[in-house]
Amino acid sequence: MTTTSHIQDALQTVYEKYKDVHDGEVATYIPELAKAKPDDFGICLATVDGQVFSVGDWQQEFTIQSICKPFAFLMALEECGREAVLQKVCVEPSGDAFNSIELEPKTMRPFNPMINAGAIAIASMIKKSSREEGVQAYVDKMQMAAGRTLDFDDAVLASETATGNRNRAIAYLMLNFGIIDAAVDHALHQYFSQCSLLVNCADLAMMAATLANMGINPVTRNQVFELEYVKDVLAVMFTCGLYDYAGEWAYRVGLPAKSGVGGGIIAVVNRQLGIAVYSPRLDPKGNSVRGIGVCKELALHLGLHAFEFTNVGSSFMQWLSAD
Repeated sequence: MTTTSHIQDALQTVYEKYKDVHDGEVATYIPELAKAKPDDFGICLATVDGQVFSVGDWQQEFTIQSICKPFAFLMALEECGREAVLQKVCVEPSGDAFNSIELEPKTMRPFNPMINAGAIAIASMIKKSSREEGVQAYVDKMQMAAGRTLDFDDAVLASETATGNRNRAIAYLMLNFGIIDAAVDHALHQYFSQCSLLVNCADLAMMAATLANMGINPVTRNQVFELEYVKDVLAVMFTCGLYDYAGEWAYRVGLPAKSGVGGGIIAVVNRQLGIAVYSPRLDPKGNSVRGIGVCKELALHLGLHAFEFTNVGSSFMQWLSAD
């Protein structure tokens, strides 16, 4: 059996195991997200040498939502440097929900860039002199990571803007403590736009594989992100990417990852591959139920956990290097 058929069969097996799982609910607090088809389900895996494997509804587009956060964090690190970013945002797990209206008590900074408060602070840092310029800079970077042209879901952007009062409360709290500047609406537009980017599983898998591949897109070979900062982002994804499920995720899956309430999850196997799952049924913590199940299964059966003793010679790498 060929290498590619081994990997494709593994994805198909996992897909079949979880396709009839109907636990969880589609997000409704942003009204447009409630229109997602609850049983859509896709998985995609992209390797650092440019191979792509997919199953299910992998071409179905959905909004990236909070999966934008690690990439925006990377942009802030590249544009402003570590120290400037750390003056505004901590890198500690919060242990609370992603949209909690709270700051770190001693420093009054957001706990980390993967929750809404931290992401809004990051958006304030990477916004440009005009709204259009800042959003375009983000789109340009994401298109390089995905390897194709991307667009926004204007209806979701409008819905987020109309109903985003909790995020406004977070932003004004940070304005009070000098974390963001007075251009609050500008920063929120940057953040809402980032969340409203349309992607599919293949896009996310390639973005994750770009992180795994030291910032280089595995297909185009373009250097998308500066290697110096990729490890910073992967470290924070590992500890904070799944919100108040982050500890159990690290224990059971053991990979840098990020989820979004649109139903996506990405996971990064450093120097090996990127994984993306789409299924919009969420658990109470805002993570895709099937997405978590799939990643647990792949980590277990392909030996992908960061602290798996066989990780260097994992079954995945053996398949990839097989004749």
